[in-house]
Amino acid sequence: MSTPVNDDDLDTTVAKSEILKRIRSLQSRPASLHNNEMTLAKGYVDRHNRGPAPKPVENVVTLFEEKSKAMLCTVQRIKTEQAAAQACADYLAEHQLEGTVAIWPALKHMDWTVLTHESRVGAPTGDDLIGISAVAYAVAETGTLVFASQPDQPASTHLLPETHIAIVREDQVVHTMEDAFERLRKDGRAMPRALNFVSGPSRTADIEQTIVLGAHGPYRVHLILVGK
Repeated sequence: MSTPVNDDDLDTTVAKSEILKRIRSLQSRPASLHNNEMTLAKGYVDRHNRGPAPKPVENVVTLFEEKSKAMLCTVQRIKTEQAAAQACADYLAEHQLEGTVAIWPALKHMDWTVLTHESRVGAPTGDDLIGISAVAYAVAETGTLVFASQPDQPASTHLLPETHIAIVREDQVVHTMEDAFERLRKDGRAMPRALNFVSGPSRTADIEQTIVLGAHGPYRVHLILVGK
């Protein structure tokens, strides 16, 4: 199945390519990379030594749940991805949350007819109060969600709505931020236009250090943790 392409993404990609071509031209280099240049670049990345790392933990998923709750997220465990849509519906009903729901296009294969709210597949607008997404990875050390922007995985889903529900598979949980970058390379994923690391609801503090949630994004984040 082909993935829909956003015109803005195409414009940005073309503009970036033109800038890189100009730089290479000023360096008297060909407009495109030689195979050996790509090999050298990959070799450099593979040889790069990681910095000090925390001690391994017995269960990264348990640590992720613990740290996520410390970041003021709520967490629900389910056994299968097929149950995720119903879990979203139950959460919205339990907390009596109202508003329209924007769902990642990447999740359109799931049965969203279980939602009693008005919902649609696509990027949220300023009027959508609820956003539902998946994640690229999740970092257990800090309870952080990692989002790699793609046309069918709009970053606005975890930035605009008041309530954000994220579906996280246990096999997406890694120990550290460095592990997330390593997984990105091992999975053969190209570096996206934006790689966002989000830890809990948006928050800020005034001069008296009073925490205010929802200052720059969702003030309610619910995680649905799907077992392997």
